[in-house]
Amino acid sequence: MSDDLPILYSFRRCPYAIRARLAVATSGVRVEFREISLKEKHPAFLQVSSSGTVPCLVADGGVIDESLDIMIWALTRNDPQGWLDMPEVGWRLIEQFDGPFKDALDRTKYAVRHPELDPLEQRAIAHRQLSDLNASIGEWVFDRPTLADFAILPFVRQFAFIDKTLFDAQPWDRLQAWLARFLSSSAFQDVMGKHAFWQTDDVAIYFP
Repeated sequence: MSDDLPILYSFRRCPYAIRARLAVATSGVRVEFREISLKEKHPAFLQVSSSGTVPCLVADGGVIDESLDIMIWALTRNDPQGWLDMPEVGWRLIEQFDGPFKDALDRTKYAVRHPELDPLEQRAIAHRQLSDLNASIGEWVFDRPTLADFAILPFVRQFAFIDKTLFDAQPWDRLQAWLARFLSSSAFQDVMGKHAFWQTDDVAIYFP
């Protein structure tokens, strides 16, 4: 590791990687950043990641292969905005969006991979969950930004852009405003910079 910093393997468009970068950026915990091609995964990445998926954090304590765990890792080291200070229901909401919602999202977006399923039914499952969220949130999931917002928003973003016109046509004023604020925020823009795929001899890139 360069300067003995943790190494974060990432991929720009992956919603799991986006939320990991959001937490690392907010925490200010410095890491060495490596952008990975998911089509041609670097051998050094495959040596440390048992799952071969991003994000992947290599730190002194070992390898963390789950994005939510990376978020918690960063925020337990420094949480200046108090993202971890949220009601218990926030954890259950994250679990719902990591599970049933993400399943329906993937089965809608990548319907060709699931020929046994009706993509319209899968979209309807996701729509019901988004309708419920729209009914419960204000400017944020709770009364201020927490982990729940930034763990979920990258998935809502991914679903919205499957068919943005259809998404915008839904009666989800609060949800749509919540997503729009996120997309225009410096927090989102700052973690979406483009980087070349990492190669072994590259000069180290640091983040944030």
